[in-house]
Amino acid sequence: MTRQTQGSGVVVTELLVVREPSLFPRSAARMHGRLFSGLIILTTAILLGCGGGNSSSAGGNSGSSSSGNASGSGTPSQPVAAGNLAVSPATLDFGKVTVGTKKGLTATLTAGDASITVSSADWGGPGFSIAGIVFPFTVPAGQSATFNVTFAPQTAGQVSGNIKFVSNADNTPQAVFNGNGTNTAAHSVTLAWRAPATTVAGYYVYRGAAEQGPFTRLTSSPHLQATFTDASVVGGATYFYATTAVNKKGRESRHSNHVKVTIPNS
Repeated sequence: MTRQTQGSGVVVTELLVVREPSLFPRSAARMHGRLFSGLIILTTAILLGCGGGNSSSAGGNSGSSSSGNASGSGTPSQPVAAGNLAVSPATLDFGKVTVGTKKGLTATLTAGDASITVSSADWGGPGFSIAGIVFPFTVPAGQSATFNVTFAPQTAGQVSGNIKFVSNADNTPQAVFNGNGTNTAAHSVTLAWRAPATTVAGYYVYRGAAEQGPFTRLTSSPHLQATFTDASVVGGATYFYATTAVNKKGRESRHSNHVKVTIPNS
C-alpha cells in the first residue's frame, strides 16, 4: 500500500509494509545455493531544485517555462479603499529559476468603489517582463483585472524588479518582484530503508529507466548507511530504484521493491 504527501518543494512517497522478510536465513545450511532475502525501500523524497508547475509559453515567448498563481493572488483580503487601485499580491516571489528557462506568475488589479482607468505602467528588473494587459484599460468599480509577470533569467544570481501603474486612482498601485537565477535545477532523490537486525557490510543502490530494468549500480562499493541520495537525476526523467544488502563475505541479497520516481521538468 502506498501513501503520498506533498510539502514545500518535497514529494514523499511512503510504502506501507505489512511484513518485512528476514535479511539472512536462520542457518548457514539454508543459505547454501541461494541469496538471502531482500530489503524494502520505505520512503523516497524528491528535493526540487526549482519551482514546479505546468509547461507554458507566457507572454508569447518560446522556450521552457513554468507557470502558476502567485501566493495571495486574486481579490485582496482587505477591502480596497475608495478611489484606490490595489495590486495583489504586492510581492511576487519567483524563487529559483534555471537560467535559459522562465516562470510566470499572475497578479490582480482590483478597483475600490469607483472605476479606475490605467493609462500605462513603468516596470524594471533584469529578466522580468509583463503581459496580459493592453493600455489604456479600465477596471470597473469593485472588479478585478489580471496581468502576468514572467521571470526569464539570463545569468545566475538574485535579482529584483517592480512595476508601478499610472492611473487616475488616488494611490500609486505597485508590486515588487524577486527571483533567483540558477545554473542548474539541482533536483535530487533520497531513498531510505530499514536496516536489518543482522549486521551487514553495506548496501548497493540500483537505478533503471524501466521497472523491469536493466538497472545500473550507483554505488561502486557497499554503501554503509540505510539511506542514499542520488544527485545525478535529470528534470523530466522517470527512474526506478532498488537496493540490495551485502554481507561480510560479499554475498548480495535480491533486489528490494522497485520505487518509481518522476523528476519535475523545471
